[in-house]
Amino acid sequence: MTRTASIARNTKETQITLNLNLDGGEIAINTGIGFFDHMLTAFAAHGNFGLKVDITGDLQVDTHHTVEDAGIALGTAFRQALGTNPQIARFGSFFVPMDEALAFAAVDVSNRAYLVYDAVFPEAKCGDYDTCMTYEFFTAFANNAGLTLHMRAEYGLNSHHITEALFKAAAHAMRLAVVPREALLSTKGTL
Repeated sequence: MTRTASIARNTKETQITLNLNLDGGEIAINTGIGFFDHMLTAFAAHGNFGLKVDITGDLQVDTHHTVEDAGIALGTAFRQALGTNPQIARFGSFFVPMDEALAFAAVDVSNRAYLVYDAVFPEAKCGDYDTCMTYEFFTAFANNAGLTLHMRAEYGLNSHHITEALFKAAAHAMRLAVVPREALLSTKGTL
């Protein structure tokens, strides 16, 4: 069974093409925001996901539409790649230390979208990336993938390290959650 999805999302604010393979493959990211490219590359590499993303966004406004719409597209791709009632481990959780920073993520691929998020960033920006957009990205991702996602930056002094630890923790949690299994993990018989 191929666990892939291709998304084309075009609005007046962003034009996105995204290809996802849950079982690995090429990683090629171009969002126009260098630090965000770095975060999506880390997410794909640490999740062992094949991920190609190309975005043209209204960066003359700011980074909001590009980052949020990327979360929408990636979440939609995960939902499509998994299909309905996926036979997967469903749950995953992971801590990631990054130098002085430590982050945690836990996920339930439950078809019930909910985000619990607790992170404070000492610097407002990492390059051209607004650190407040990390929340917007993961809100859009969880809502469109149908995830219950809990994320917490335990501590840290550097916004780059905190943000990267959050993205990597989420990637590892997702990697664990989408491992195939022989039966649907639900006492209800459906997600």
